[in-house]
Amino acid sequence: MPTLLFLMIAAATAFAFWSSGRAAAERAETLGRDACRVAGVQWLDHSVHAIGLRVCRHESGWLGWERTFRFDYSLDGQDRHIGRMVLRGDRLMAFSGPLPPTPSSLL
Repeated sequence: MPTLLFLMIAAATAFAFWSSGRAAAERAETLGRDACRVAGVQWLDHSVHAIGLRVCRHESGWLGWERTFRFDYSLDGQDRHIGRMVLRGDRLMAFSGPLPPTPSSLL
């Protein structure tokens, strides 16, 4: 009986990890798509790719995951550039990618 309990706990933990990973990927996808739209560039492949995962301490003091995502964009349809973003939970911590044409569009 204790073995079944441990298996259920392990399954619940695995599901929670998978679910939080999917939520982070969806958030990264939204951020990448919106950044490309604001900058007036083409978002390639319509997806983001997880390229990093590490344990970090959130502002609340709790341990959590910091995920790094990569996406591709094109300025004119002939080139390919790489953008990156780092998320802690659903909060954007770092971004490198397409810039808006004018600083005023950031506001």
